[in-house]
Amino acid sequence: MFDLIDGIPLHPLVVHAVVVLLPLATLGTIAIVARPAWRLRFGPLVVAAAALSTALIPVATSSGEALERRVGDPGRHAELGDQLIWFAVPLLLLSAALVWLEWRRGRPGAPVGSRTLLNVVAALVVVAALASAVQVYRVGDSGARAAWSDAGTTAGK
Repeated sequence: MFDLIDGIPLHPLVVHAVVVLLPLATLGTIAIVARPAWRLRFGPLVVAAAALSTALIPVATSSGEALERRVGDPGRHAELGDQLIWFAVPLLLLSAALVWLEWRRGRPGAPVGSRTLLNVVAALVVVAALASAVQVYRVGDSGARAAWSDAGTTAGK
């Protein structure tokens, strides 16, 4: 199902969407933590980027498995790619919680301890954002190595 589009492997196309959106969600999350005034204005956009990238990860892994059947085992890249969802989901949930808590804090009758909870969620979402950024790098680096590792050896032949 997630194999080819008009004869072109789907995997590189979807992967590039994830590689752009997930780091953007990471940067956006760090920005709305650093600047609380931006949470209500830009928070929904950050959450949307995190949601879309998270939704595309299973498509990327499925299309990667289809590509693997065509070109061979990519080694560690497949394993790291399968793990990425476990970094994206906490980023999505915690960034959504941060925006929701900020929205709720401004409402009449907000709970007294809401500021403390907001600070805890803000700290956790920064950790999740940094972890997802590192994992995106690891997956991308291993994918590039799998795709291009022998490119230099055949160029002069």
